[in-house]
Formats: sequence, C-alpha cells, structure tokens
Amino acid sequence: MMVKRMTWVARMGAVLGAAAVLAAPVQAKEWKSVTVALEGGYAPWNLTLPGGKLGGFEPELLANLCTRIKIQCNMVAQDWDGMIPGLQAGKFDVLMDAISITPEREKIIAFSRPYAATPATFAVTDTKVLPKAAPGAPVVKLTGEAKTDQPTVDSLRKQLKGKTIGIQSGTVYTKFINDSFKDVATIRVYKTSPERDLDLVAGRIDASFDDVTYYAALMDKKENASIVLAGPKIGGSIWGPGEGLAFRKQDADLRAKFDTAIAAALADGTVKKLADKWFKTDVTP
Repeated sequence: MMVKRMTWVARMGAVLGAAAVLAAPVQAKEWKSVTVALEGGYAPWNLTLPGGKLGGFEPELLANLCTRIKIQCNMVAQDWDGMIPGLQAGKFDVLMDAISITPEREKIIAFSRPYAATPATFAVTDTKVLPKAAPGAPVVKLTGEAKTDQPTVDSLRKQLKGKTIGIQSGTVYTKFINDSFKDVATIRVYKTSPERDLDLVAGRIDASFDDVTYYAALMDKKENASIVLAGPKIGGSIWGPGEGLAFRKQDADLRAKFDTAIAAALADGTVKKLADKWFKTDVTP
C-alpha cells in the first residue's frame, strides 16, 4: 500500500466481517488516556526497537499529537489481523498503522483526516530501463481519469515497452500497473514485495512498483544496494485520500480531538519534518 498500507487490502474483507459483530456499546468518556495499537513491524512507519519500545514515523507523530490534545497515549503492538476486532471490542481506542482510508473500511470504522498521503514509484537496477529519479523532483499527481493522466502514462509506456514489471498482488498499485501497462509489458505478480525484490536484484524482472516509503526502508539494506528509484513519484487522488487514524464510529468526540491535532501538525510543518526524517520524502496530504 503498503501506502499506504495497500498490501492489506486483500486481507481486509475477512477482518471487516469479523469486526462487524464485535461493535462495543456507546460509552461517554472523558478521554484522559487512550490505547493506540500499532503493528510495530512496518518500518519506517512503525517498528519495534531494542528493548521493545515502538519507534518510527507514526510513534513520533502520535507523541506529538497526544501532547497537543493533552491525552495520555499508551502504545501497544498488535498483529494486523486482530486490530479491527480489538478496536471494536474495546481493547484499543485508536489504530495507527499506515491504514489507507477506503470506502470499504469506512463502512465499519471511522477515520481521522489523513496525516499522510504516500506517493508510489518504480525501482530498477538498470537505469537504462528508466532514468534514476531526480532528487527533489515534485510528485506527479494522477486522478485515475484516463484523459487527465494520459500524458504521464504514455511516457512511461514508451519507456517500459517490452519490459517485465513486478508488482505485489492485492494492491491498488496492481490495478494501476495492469490497466496501464499489460498490453506493452509483461506483468509479474508476487505474493509479497520481498519476493519481488529478490527477482529485481537477480535481474529476473526489469522494474518494480511500490510505495516510496517501502523503498525508503528497503534500500537501507546492504543486499539491496543495486536498487534505485526511477521515473516520477506518482501521487494524487488515484491512491485515495491517504492514511488516517482509525476509531470506533461512536467515538466521534475522540476523532475530532485528533483531527484538530493533525491539522495543527500539518500546518506547522511537524508532519513534513518527521516524513523527511523517516521516509526521506514529503508525504503530507
């Protein structure tokens, strides 16, 4: 979605079905403290540091938000599959795990305003396939409308004609790659992004496409030194509104508090500062 946590889209249907029957009753709360669930294993969004403490972009942003609204936030690590049911059952009050805001999820849970909107891009090991991304180049905004997006897509189609592109299954990126390139390139679909990355490094595919924040963590590893970002960073409404905090629908008052804090953190540059630190790119929505 990873984006965006787009890799979770395929798993969401089963989780939503389970969550629907676990809704907690409405309760008035003063919200002096909340329990926030993060996976703790999705670097650099969130990760578990030596000693068990949670770190990364989201824990640091969360600490800032909670200070602004004067609420004590207790972070806990939770596997993704238990997050939505746990939220609905009252085990957690908030979820923060690079969760993309989608219409399907909004049927079950409520979202804050987005605190990030992550662009995606190609990666290659041979810049003859696509030129290396220019440092500081602006994000190209796509809408999902063919007429509006056509100039950018046509340019990429020419460069990727006859190439093999690797993409993870079950993501919005999968649909974009298939719709835009399947008639000019070979599309190879992988169960996981790491499996695809191995083939990219080995030369079995020519390019991959994924979230820029995923690549930020990927390329810090020695075995991936040959991988470089290539072509434009692609963002915009084509990927949806972005990533937000998740709440029970009845906790509108708590959501409103975090909306206010997120707006302030965006306005004063806090989100951009943390994004530059952890992602090396601006992900402000």
